Amino acid sequence: MTKVLVTGSNGQLGQSLQSIQSQFPDLSFVFLDRSQLDLSQLDAIQTVLSGYEFDVLINCAAYTAVDQAESENELADKINHQAVKELAKATKRQAAKIIHISTDYVFNGRAYKPYQETDKTDPQNVYGFTKWQGEQALLNHRPENAIVIRTSWVYSEFGHNFVKTMLRLGKERENLNVIFDQVGSPTYAKDLANAILQIVMHPTFQKPTITSQIFHYANEGVCSWFDFAKAIFELSKYSCQVSPIETKDYPTPAVRPHYSVMNQTKIKRFYGLEIPYWRDALKNGLKELEK
Repeated sequence: MTKVLVTGSNGQLGQSLQSIQSQFPDLSFVFLDRSQLDLSQLDAIQTVLSGYEFDVLINCAAYTAVDQAESENELADKINHQAVKELAKATKRQAAKIIHISTDYVFNGRAYKPYQETDKTDPQNVYGFTKWQGEQALLNHRPENAIVIRTSWVYSEFGHNFVKTMLRLGKERENLNVIFDQVGSPTYAKDLANAILQIVMHPTFQKPTITSQIFHYANEGVCSWFDFAKAIFELSKYSCQVSPIETKDYPTPAVRPHYSVMNQTKIKRFYGLEIPYWRDALKNGLKELEK
């Protein structure tokens, strides 16, 4: 029985992991929310984790308020960077592996083909920079037994996200303007959760020692936020009309990448994953939301 400890259990991914845990009977889980492990309290991290026995730590906790991070850069740095360093030390002390979730925002968004794990990083906002620093801290402290999974445009039936916002606005309004010149890949959190637990169970990951790696995971395919919104309304049978606008027409404190599509060949090759197409994943997500 592999013991798995999950941080950030009240977030989208944390709750998605909880919702599918019964599908993995060979794993036993402990889920910690912010009240039990607050990553902004750096001095407490080692103490809290020393109270648990675990083989794998999945770090779903993060500071994810992208625009707010521009003015709360110290807090974002604590949670996304310095705390990850403490998690690296704690897991090393306990001889446990660690899976850490990162973001497409580590790239500058000026590419013309899907980003590979080896491509140059160049974050354009505080959130992306602190997440990139967290990656570096983890891999520097854990050259073995650590995995970074970068993902993008995460949504679920839990918490706040683009899909739930569109469904709310679609009920309230007849027309909506949505950005069309930012392109990426939506990720249904339950698909990501399932992929993570498949990785934990995989013979390659179960080896006593593995070389630390970065992987990319998002649902297959590409769309703009405009396309994503259109698909949400189409599948939900909402009559709300969506009009495309440019990023410059919707200014935000944080700069967003115009292109953040990621290449998932490596994670599929390493762990034999089958990744659902984004529209199929969205159908499943909307069904769960209806429930």
